[in-house]
Amino acid sequence: MGNKDYGIDPEMLEIYAREVKAVQEKGVEIAVVIGGGNIYRGMEAAATGIDRVQGDHMGMLATVINAMALQSAFEKNGIYTRLMSGVRIEQVCEPFIRRRAVRHLEKGRVVIFGAGTGNPYFTTDTAASLRAIEIGADVVLKGTRVDGIYTADPEKDPSAQRFAKISFKDVLSKGLKVMDTTAFTLCEENKLPIIVFDMNRPGNLLRVMEGEEVGTLVS
Repeated sequence: MGNKDYGIDPEMLEIYAREVKAVQEKGVEIAVVIGGGNIYRGMEAAATGIDRVQGDHMGMLATVINAMALQSAFEKNGIYTRLMSGVRIEQVCEPFIRRRAVRHLEKGRVVIFGAGTGNPYFTTDTAASLRAIEIGADVVLKGTRVDGIYTADPEKDPSAQRFAKISFKDVLSKGLKVMDTTAFTLCEENKLPIIVFDMNRPGNLLRVMEGEEVGTLVS
């Protein structure tokens, strides 16, 4: 949503498209999982009196709206894409089929995964971890507005220290928030490293791909 209070900022779409294109041109296979919090958060549904399951499905549909916007921005920048959904909406996206997703990646397309896992009670982080494992990804890149994992919230505590590298075990023992427990455990059990980095800093995605020490590596 960029600097807006909600919704989609076309400038942010353009920035993300350029970031992804720079990496794709290096021959990297990329899959993207996107959330929907700028439109609707399922977990906040209870406060409005909406049933949690209903709210989570509304949140999943919000991710599809974002995924469609991202797909449009990618294709405008000459990136071939496929949008796959955990919820069947055949008019606008393909259903998620693992072998088909892998084939799209092999053909050089960027695959965007919308609608989370297709199930309520699971977060976007869990969807990202699950899809990464299913397609045999090398790493999960968690793009945030903070440049890594810190000893405390750097937006509230100026003395917070950033970790360059940290183990899964240390993240848990120190009580650090990286992802929700289900997503984090999936990565740990499948030995899938996570890099947490600032997605809003131009060139960061390419720097991560080229092996520079950007953000925090959890392995």
